[in-house]
This record gives sequence, C-alpha cells and structure tokens, in this order.
Amino acid sequence: MAIAKAERLMNLALCLLGTRRPLSKRELRGSIEAYLEAGSDDSFNRMFERDKDDLRELGLVIETVENLDGEVGYLARRDSNRLPPVTLDAEEAAALGLAAKVWQQARLAGAASGALQKLRAAGMPEDVDPYEAHGALEPRIPVHEASFEPLMLACRDRRSVVFDYRKATAARPEQRHVEPWALECWRGHWYLAGWDRDRQAERVFRLSRITGKVRSRAGRFQAPVPDVVTVRETVASWAGETATRSALIRLRSGAGYPLRAKAGSVRELGDGWDELEIPYGHGLDAWLVEFGPDVVVLEPAELRADVMDRLRAVAKG
Repeated sequence: MAIAKAERLMNLALCLLGTRRPLSKRELRGSIEAYLEAGSDDSFNRMFERDKDDLRELGLVIETVENLDGEVGYLARRDSNRLPPVTLDAEEAAALGLAAKVWQQARLAGAASGALQKLRAAGMPEDVDPYEAHGALEPRIPVHEASFEPLMLACRDRRSVVFDYRKATAARPEQRHVEPWALECWRGHWYLAGWDRDRQAERVFRLSRITGKVRSRAGRFQAPVPDVVTVRETVASWAGETATRSALIRLRSGAGYPLRAKAGSVRELGDGWDELEIPYGHGLDAWLVEFGPDVVVLEPAELRADVMDRLRAVAKG
C-alpha cells in the first residue's frame, strides 16, 4: 500500500512539473494508471485531493488556475519548485564528511556516499575532501540491531509500528504499538522515542530489547510530534543521572560494579556485604532489580516497595 501511494504521488508530481499548461482533473486521471483504476468519480476525487494535499505538505508548490471556460487546472512551475543552490564552506563540508564517515559500517553507508556525491555536484568546495577527517580519530556508530533500519524509515515516513518488546524486569516480551519520533545513540546503545498508543504516553525503548520483526502500520499519527525529542535526557533521567535524592542499599561484596561506580559513599558491613549511597532518580527500581539477590534496598521505603513489586511480578512470570 505504501509503495503504491508513493508511486502515485511521484507520477502526479511528474505530470504537474512536466506540463507547460494547467492540466484538468480529467486529463490527470487519464494520464496516471492508479487514477484510471479508481472505481468511481467520487473515489478518484477523494484520492486526488488527498494526493494534492500530501504533495503540498511535502513542499511542492501547486498552482490552481481557472481557464476561460471555467475549468480548473493544476500545474507545478519548475521555477517555483527549484531549490536554491547549495553553498558550503570548508567547515560545513568537513562536518558532513565526518557524519558520512560515521555511517561507513552501517547499511546507510551507500546513502551517505551518494549524498556527498550530490553535494559535490551541487557546489561543495573542490579543495575540501570531506572523508579526510581531522586527525587520527575514526568515528563509528555501531548498529547491530535488526530493528534499526525499519524504525529509521518509520521515523522518516511518519508511520506507526508494532513490535514485541521485553522490559528488563519482564519474563516475556509484550506487543507495543508506537508512533516513532526519533532514534538516538547514547552510551553505546540505540534508543527509540515515540508515542505508545496503548499507554497513551511518551515512551523510550532500547532497541536491543526489541524481539522479532518491526511491522509498520498505515494511517496518520494520533499524537502530535514534539519539536524537540530529548531521548538522552529521558534515558539519563530513568538511569538516575539527574537524581536529586539518594538511596541507601546493601550490595554483596564483589558484585554490582556499575552501582559502585555511581556510589557517593561505600561502607564495609562485613559478612560479604557493603552499604552504598547512590543517586535516586526515576527508573532506579528497574535497574536495581537487574542485580537480583545481590542488592537489598534499605531506604527510602517507597523505593524498597517498588523493587519488591517488580521482583514479585518477575517471580509470577
């Protein structure tokens, strides 16, 4: 369905850009195969109006002209839809080259190389080699998750997706229906931010916890897409990075090194246990559960209760 619509929009755009005079609905219907297959005039009119609105939303300037006989025609003048020339200085070209180099190990490598070739043809300074990054740094963004590419395309095309997601504290994955907003890499892991339709709230998902295939769904987004999507800030908040309080826990000696790295103080209790004071932020209960019997929450009481609830849920399966 998505491919058929994209082909129909492309054909309509080519017709409107390729004509020197306004084309009527009747002429457009006779020129585009998908319109010829429309069951009725009403079906064609609805399809054409949607396509016209979609093209305008994508940035195509479509003029509506009425001739002497009162018939309405449409065209897209090339001079009105011509992009301004691309002008890049040496620093901007180097930044783009660095970004393209980052993706050389991902499936986006071909697209990145093609984009740079087009930029060169459009006026990138010839004395700048964007692949010659500054110094010996070799930037890389690892992409191992099979869900990355379909989610990236879904973010670009504004298509909702369905996938099975296993939370850190859950025994089995659950199906999630998400309107994807943005992907971002943070501390070696990829995260997706979007609107969870089932929970009617913004959520962030770690791609390594997505199981099975990502399936796209037709239809428009139900929730507005925010102007700024703060993936890193949200994940940092869940990890306790922006915590304003402290929690007191007992940790088994020789275990929980990530917790020890965050601890403000560590005190040996003996009998194979230590007492740690760690930052207490949103999501700390889920993180502590991952350490299982090696962690015992002492205070505050609400954190201890949350951890116990999660452990009971895992035990029930």
